[in-house]
Amino acid sequence: MSYLDELFSVAGKTALVTGGATGIGRMAATSLVMGGAHVFIASRKGADCVAVASEINELGGGGKAEGFAGDVSTEEGIAAMVAEVRARTDKLNILINNAGLTWGADFAEFPYAAWEKVMRVNVTGLFHLTRELTPLLEQAASDDDPARIINLGSVMGTQPLADGAYSYTASKAAVHHLTRTLANEFAERRITVNAFAPGPFQSRMTAFATGTDDQANRIGERVPLGRIGEPDDIAGATLYLCSRAGRYVTGAILPLDGGQSAQHGMSLFKD
Repeated sequence: MSYLDELFSVAGKTALVTGGATGIGRMAATSLVMGGAHVFIASRKGADCVAVASEINELGGGGKAEGFAGDVSTEEGIAAMVAEVRARTDKLNILINNAGLTWGADFAEFPYAAWEKVMRVNVTGLFHLTRELTPLLEQAASDDDPARIINLGSVMGTQPLADGAYSYTASKAAVHHLTRTLANEFAERRITVNAFAPGPFQSRMTAFATGTDDQANRIGERVPLGRIGEPDDIAGATLYLCSRAGRYVTGAILPLDGGQSAQHGMSLFKD
């Protein structure tokens, strides 16, 4: 194995990716399987997870994907998902908390129930699933190779870009702060905790704006680097944080946004 292969290897690791059948979750899961990891893909639609796992396995990577149903929106759903994981492994090297949803509405008409639903999935579910799986993460953790948690935040949790998605932006800001809080607490357990803060990527959640290539190109024109995110952008970040290369990184909110988080409309001395 070459130096670079060893530095970025995830071979033999076991991972759970929630919301892993679509979008960024699928991108992350695919990269881990291609890198040699055994990856559990879970979301509410179990049949979709099974199908996606099969498709990923057909790519011929060095790892393996398994799919099953998992719902982080209820306490019972979290317990069932944890039971599914425990039935398959006694340790977990990597947890990617990707499951999430959004809601958009005018400020004056934003529904109470919609706010609560987004927070329940994006924040409450993330916290309690992590809490329940911490013993499995501790089983895999060591001084030389910590267990890894990656939470899915958003550039909208960093920048005031609501566009009607008030609960989503608030939930992602909460994810960022919770990430740093848990990183501080879990360091002594040898578990790193980081978050992705993505900008626009093609996914089911953003299909209304990036569903076609023309739409994606229009959105990309608003990004400083001139395009929306691609699967390799997620793959590179995932393999970095989950491999030996990223073992000393914790508490980071990693911007995967083409420069949007550094973008501003201020100008002091130039027109």
